[in-house]
Amino acid sequence: MKVSVIGTGKTGGTVLKLLGDNAVGFNEVNPPSAEKIKGTDIAIVFVPGGAAEEIIELLLEAEVPAVWGTTGYAWPADLSGRVQKINKSWIIGSNFSLGMNLVRKAINLLGKGAEMLPRPQFHIHEIHHAQKKDAPSGTALSWQEWLGRDALISSDRQGDVKGIHNLHIKTDNESIHIKHEAHNREVFAEGAIWSAEYLLAHPQLEPGVHSFASVFDRAYKELL
Repeated sequence: MKVSVIGTGKTGGTVLKLLGDNAVGFNEVNPPSAEKIKGTDIAIVFVPGGAAEEIIELLLEAEVPAVWGTTGYAWPADLSGRVQKINKSWIIGSNFSLGMNLVRKAINLLGKGAEMLPRPQFHIHEIHHAQKKDAPSGTALSWQEWLGRDALISSDRQGDVKGIHNLHIKTDNESIHIKHEAHNREVFAEGAIWSAEYLLAHPQLEPGVHSFASVFDRAYKELL
């Protein structure tokens, strides 16, 4: 597997390091082009939201599968159709932690079961490094979606925190807490690489855009 790693910041740089000779890194110093990307099997993208539109066009021109970790960007409504036209599959994720997706299943369960609780209140709090621009994080918004409940969402930016997310469900008489903490960025890099390997190993996956969560669920079912 030869990978174009587009965006070599904190997480993209970790992807590049883990892949070693199997990757080519692209950034402002070595900008990507469709021709260069065509020389690889797949792209893993970790660019800021403001750069996403340009990279989308390059990847469509290169006609390669892709894994996207970009957050804080409103994805075009016609993107999946455009990816289908080049007969490729793309995966988009706000958080590539495999463990986070096990947490998702637990949050789904709690959200449905909360119907049984008297007057529950829901609070999601996330903490990330000081350089992270979008708040709340894409993952915090995903937690609320998984919960299926209106929740207070709060954010904090400090130091070089890789990512901490907390869910607190509180009633008058009890509290339920779920916490996920990323200890280092390798957890996100490993998940992105896992996604790329899955795409290449499953060419039968329907062309178009898929969420990381849906691909995780598909792989999970294959284990059962």
